[in-house]
Amino acid sequence: MSQVPLAPLPALNAPADRAPSAPAGLELGRTRRARTGAALHRGISLAAVLGAVTVSAVLGAAAHATPASAATLPATVPAAVRLLAPAVDPIPMPTVPPIAGTSGIPSGVPTVSPSSGISATTAPGTGLSVNLKDGSGLLSNPLSVVLLLGLVSIVPALLMMMTAFTRIVIVLGFTRNALSTQSIPPNQVIIGLALFLTMFVMAPTFSKANHDALQPYLKGQITQTEAYNKGIEPFRGFMLKQVRQKDLALFVKLSGKPAPATPDKTPTTTLVPAYAISELRTSFLIGFVIFVPFLVIDLVVSAALSSMGMMMLPPALISLPFKLLLFVAADGWYLVVQSLVQSFH
Repeated sequence: MSQVPLAPLPALNAPADRAPSAPAGLELGRTRRARTGAALHRGISLAAVLGAVTVSAVLGAAAHATPASAATLPATVPAAVRLLAPAVDPIPMPTVPPIAGTSGIPSGVPTVSPSSGISATTAPGTGLSVNLKDGSGLLSNPLSVVLLLGLVSIVPALLMMMTAFTRIVIVLGFTRNALSTQSIPPNQVIIGLALFLTMFVMAPTFSKANHDALQPYLKGQITQTEAYNKGIEPFRGFMLKQVRQKDLALFVKLSGKPAPATPDKTPTTTLVPAYAISELRTSFLIGFVIFVPFLVIDLVVSAALSSMGMMMLPPALISLPFKLLLFVAADGWYLVVQSLVQSFH
């Protein structure tokens, strides 16, 4: 049998396919380097142009705004810039007379006119001193604004702790819960009604504080300390009428200080928390009285449903219309507001 000669098999890793790619790779690298060099050259040229434009703009502005000539430029300025600078005569500046009482202040230190409320004076051997008051003895306007903003931040705490707001808002909240109406009236209505009722109840106190403290202070007739002492007295009188002696004695004992001779001598820091817990107790008592008739309705409805075998029917769903009917028929809001206002007198 004759044997047929076989052709040799090609090598698996023959570099025949890769050999042609070597010159192409070198050419691609040269092209990329050429492009990068061209882009860098364009960037350098653009930066040079922008720098020249900027220098021209600065020199042009200096020619119109600088009152000095080329001879007055600093020594550090290059000669080329000195040649471009225009020879302009210096503009004479007006002389500002010194403020009285500030002749001893070194040059360069800014001074403020006394009409602005802040004056700077120099005391012998002590240097510069600043007076934050104007001629009438009041604080300057900027400082008064700062103090007013700080006072506004604590107004909510003063409103809740030193007025009738606490009792009123808690009683209105109990009324809503007793009716089982969830969020009706909404919180905004409850808070708004409580605020206006507070202003109504506290109107005599606010008027007295405004007449005795605020208006004299704004007119410059009294100092800040006198205004505070006269303004706090109406609120202290209101709180002393509403606070329980038991609660007041508790906080006097907890303070560890000697008991005052009369309740009027009680410190404000002791009187305010005693008044707060007294208001909480009073408001909870009023809330209990409001809850009782609606609780009776719930018991009656629950007993009726149990007797009829309707165990799966929620009693609150059936009692709600009867609660609303009772509250409207008895003119409930009228009675609640009347009782709240009269409880402070």
